[in-house]
Amino acid sequence: MPKLIIDNIPVEVADGVTVLEAAQSVDIPIPHFCWHPALGKAGACRVCAVKMVDGPVKGIQMSCMLPAQDGMVVSTTDPEAVAMRRNVIEWLMINHPHDCPVCDEGGECQLQDYTIAGGHGIRRYSGTKRTHINQDLGPYIEHEMNRCIQCYRCVRFYQEYAGGTDFGVMGSAGRVYYGRFEDGQLESPFSGNLVDICPTGVFTDKTARFKARYWDYDMAPSVCPGCSLGCNTTPVARYRELLKMTARRNEAVNGWFICDRSRFANDAVNDPQRPRTPLIDGREASRDEALEALLLRIAQIEELYGSGSIAVVGSSRLALEGAALLPRLAECCSAGALCYFTSQEESDRTLPLIELLSSGKPASQRDVRESDCIVVCGCDPLQKAPMLALAVRQAWRNGAAVYVVPFGSAQGTEGVQKSTILQMNRWLSGVEASQEPKRLYDAISVHSLDAVPLADAKQPVLICSATNAPDRLAETLEQQSNLKLAVIFPAANSYVAAQLAGAHGAVSLEHAVATGKIKGIIAVEADIPPQLLEGIPFVAALDWRMTETVQAAQIVLPTTAWVEMDGTCINNEGRAQRFKKVMNPGVPVRGLDPAGHPPHIHRTIPPGGEPQPAWQTVAALIEGLCGEQITEPLSGKWERLQELAAESEGVMINDL
Repeated sequence: MPKLIIDNIPVEVADGVTVLEAAQSVDIPIPHFCWHPALGKAGACRVCAVKMVDGPVKGIQMSCMLPAQDGMVVSTTDPEAVAMRRNVIEWLMINHPHDCPVCDEGGECQLQDYTIAGGHGIRRYSGTKRTHINQDLGPYIEHEMNRCIQCYRCVRFYQEYAGGTDFGVMGSAGRVYYGRFEDGQLESPFSGNLVDICPTGVFTDKTARFKARYWDYDMAPSVCPGCSLGCNTTPVARYRELLKMTARRNEAVNGWFICDRSRFANDAVNDPQRPRTPLIDGREASRDEALEALLLRIAQIEELYGSGSIAVVGSSRLALEGAALLPRLAECCSAGALCYFTSQEESDRTLPLIELLSSGKPASQRDVRESDCIVVCGCDPLQKAPMLALAVRQAWRNGAAVYVVPFGSAQGTEGVQKSTILQMNRWLSGVEASQEPKRLYDAISVHSLDAVPLADAKQPVLICSATNAPDRLAETLEQQSNLKLAVIFPAANSYVAAQLAGAHGAVSLEHAVATGKIKGIIAVEADIPPQLLEGIPFVAALDWRMTETVQAAQIVLPTTAWVEMDGTCINNEGRAQRFKKVMNPGVPVRGLDPAGHPPHIHRTIPPGGEPQPAWQTVAALIEGLCGEQITEPLSGKWERLQELAAESEGVMINDL
């Protein structure tokens, strides 16, 4: 391991580590634009200059391009190195429009930081600036090419890391241009990462444009509920409005990036039509009044139809805190059924897979990225769990073989109508079937899992979905001791829903309704098909989405969205992760009236601020039914998760 000295501090690092990374390891900042941990080095910006005072290399060098070596003596404060960095910043700023007051990147811009830190504050250039014409890149990404400093981060991510083909670099010298051949929406399902990865304001989030400055943001570490992968995010809010989503680094899960489906999913939280006020038979009421009415209806249902006539129904999108309390609620109201799944098929398919994953075979996104052999069996990660497809691409870039077993061919049958390889190589989700798909990576199509040489691989991973798992999966995992399994589940908390269902003998709602005994349903963030509600005299819904269940319910108690509460989710590998409250519930100020101002009424909570976390409403019902007060929903097996830090990589629940 090389040993070197940086600013009089001895440093020992692993082979292959650059001088820039070595300096970062001991908290010595070196300015940089083109270098990024996920993209590596490019040597394009020339702003990471340091002075090699002694050792095998001497003089001014670019620290991002120079591997650390024994005997190096490095100075980041040498006057020659400082002057070099200051001059480079001045060159980069020659053509910059200096539009910081109107730039959405203001306050979170690396160019601002390094310009100030480098001591460059006076404009000496008096010539004509180079200017570019911006492009319309669609509804999500704003393009301002005049702010570009030619660091190449955007194109390196878009083309090399994410496999996009409709965006790149054109021109030469001072005419370098990053964009498309013509205006149009960026096709990559990961295009939003250009906003995070650009060190200046060339690419900004158009959906949050001109709404707030960095120092105005309400932010907290969170977890995306868009699929079962549990990618880490940092939601950004202002005045009870979710403005945008940014990626949060977690090397064990999503790394540095997130997909566009996660990034641009603000509408549901900001929806003015979402349930925000308790309802009793369509009439607005206070929360206490609605709780009392629900307790009365529960008693009436039991009196009319007898004990066991109520079903308590959770879902795969309900946070652990709420899901863990449902068994106790079912006991208190003498429920005839506890349900975590509405569909019997989903229940039958999910529970066996959870048992396999609990045996120690789960694969994280990091495992996928580091795998040398990947089998995608009967599923389409790009559509159902995009970041898993991006992880597959990184493995493929590192030399991994990628095999695809098509849809419906778990037993090796011929004549498959819809080829998974076509789906897996489809880059743009909206491409017509007649068009040639743009490829995320090149995969080898095989007819069955038996045709894949798993025995030759050191770190193989099998990817499947809960709805289309291959036959003899357990047998395959047993035969291949080093094979890991990544399952794409239907929702964010399918894993814990299945675990709780198995532990408490839960049944599917479909099965419970078929018995004819269920006359009342308490749905806690559950999406129940209308046909299962037919003939049910009473339905109560606790939810934050305007679902068909909410519309059919006689009593509605609004709950908070995930950004409006603290909670825990468990992803597809069984990794528990905490998410923190970002903002208070309530109607966004911008959505209250055309003038964008709240009503001039004195009140203790904001308009639409009645929702509470689902677990708190469930706890209130338990107290009303049984007299038991619950102040902490995570107890027993889950008690250790109370202190889980949201900034950590999470903890595997099998280790609890």
